[in-house]
Amino acid sequence: MKLLRYGPKGKEKPGVLDRNGNLRDLSGVLADITPDQLSPASLDRLRKLDPASLPPVTGTPRLGVPIANIGKLVCIGLNYHDHANETGNPIPKEPVVFMKATSSLTGPNDDVILPKAATKGDWECELGIVIGSTAQYVAEHDALKHVAGYCVVNDVSERAFQMERGGQWTKGKSCDSFAPVGPWLVTADEIPDPQALDLVCEVSGQVMQKGTTRNMIFNCAKIVSYLSHFMTLSPGDVIPTGTPAGVGLGMKPPRFLKPGDTMRLTISGLGEQRQRVLAYG
Repeated sequence: MKLLRYGPKGKEKPGVLDRNGNLRDLSGVLADITPDQLSPASLDRLRKLDPASLPPVTGTPRLGVPIANIGKLVCIGLNYHDHANETGNPIPKEPVVFMKATSSLTGPNDDVILPKAATKGDWECELGIVIGSTAQYVAEHDALKHVAGYCVVNDVSERAFQMERGGQWTKGKSCDSFAPVGPWLVTADEIPDPQALDLVCEVSGQVMQKGTTRNMIFNCAKIVSYLSHFMTLSPGDVIPTGTPAGVGLGMKPPRFLKPGDTMRLTISGLGEQRQRVLAYG
């Protein structure tokens, strides 16, 4: 299934794509796509619905973050061999973990707003893991049983805040609009191998990133298992799993986002995002 939320910000309704890619309204079945709806039992109930029997949604409504009430954004850094190399960092021996504030969440096609004093905005096309059932101290071979599905995440970054202002990465990752998620949540049964997905990011029409999840240093099962030994992973938590080479920071000379740029991100089977870049205010 491809689950989504559509409508004005703060007033989104639940929806699903039918087999022809048409948007259908789920609001007669459930109030919203919340963490409670991501359990295996809840997803099985939704799979029994015939999307063609649901009301069609006309036009091209705004898409919101496909899961409401996300509790945590737990991110993995430097998780592709080529990206670690382009940034001059050693290959990590353990996953590099940081957080993005949930206030950075935004719809997949909403504008990205560069914050005040931003000088080094950057893009990062990432596979997002969405947790469906509580994970605590799970073994790697059981880890993907706790995954509801996958989505596209743009881990937008302000590198000057991240790397030149001291402390942790979080403040360079958490500005409003810095976490576009979607267009939809694709349930795990439609992604038999999350390590066989292609990622592409274009900036203002130029391909910047073209990678594959095969190049991850730590695969999705390892990431879920690893994190579950340090924190409880709850339904609705989203884990952006790192980005391949081609970010602005790694270019020679570096190339950073500016107002007027556009971004287009795609991952195999997970859909497409498009954002305009604007300046704050």
